[in-house]
Amino acid sequence: MNMTKNNENRTILPEPTIRRLPWYLSYVRMLDNMNVGYVSSTQISKELNVQSSQIAKDLSFLDIRGKTRIGYEVHSLVTSLEDFLGFNRHHDAVVIGTGSLGTALMQDHGLEHYGLNIVAGFDVRGDVIGKQLGGVPVFNIADLTSWQQEHGVSIAILTVPVEKAQETADLAIASGMTALWNFTPYRIKAPEGVVIANTSIYAHLAIIYNRMQEHEQ
Repeated sequence: MNMTKNNENRTILPEPTIRRLPWYLSYVRMLDNMNVGYVSSTQISKELNVQSSQIAKDLSFLDIRGKTRIGYEVHSLVTSLEDFLGFNRHHDAVVIGTGSLGTALMQDHGLEHYGLNIVAGFDVRGDVIGKQLGGVPVFNIADLTSWQQEHGVSIAILTVPVEKAQETADLAIASGMTALWNFTPYRIKAPEGVVIANTSIYAHLAIIYNRMQEHEQ
């Protein structure tokens, strides 16, 4: 499996591995809170239904290796995972589209435990512009570029209607945003160098419904 390194000589992991690392972190955080000292890949495997060999391989990408017959030191593992994933660093973000989903994210202060701090919302609706949602101020989308030039936030969370997804993404990128967390079902396009993460609630619903139908047959 080929992997490259970025300009800071940091290993870029395969995406499936990156998706599994937060699972490991959530579990070992729980163990750390229970003052558990060590955990084996076999124990993690039983709890998360991931093969122990895969867990060991994933963690080895981060130069994390357990001790023979003892396992991984839990607190050190938590620290290493948080550091690699960026959860222990501060990342400001804005929400574009403050409907029900956007508002829910703005009110979810649990995201701060994962390093994400939503500092502003943007919308076109006059009934929310100038107000605060979850303690977060909402601005006119027309002011996004000037606001971004002043604050330099890199992450935009898109929760707009599907027909506005690409237009909004283009505006966010033009304003200087370099990472888009896309909650719309539209697969937005962006220039090279812009990070896009797609989180489609509808796609996951489709999987649930499809699997339910399989079991009902």
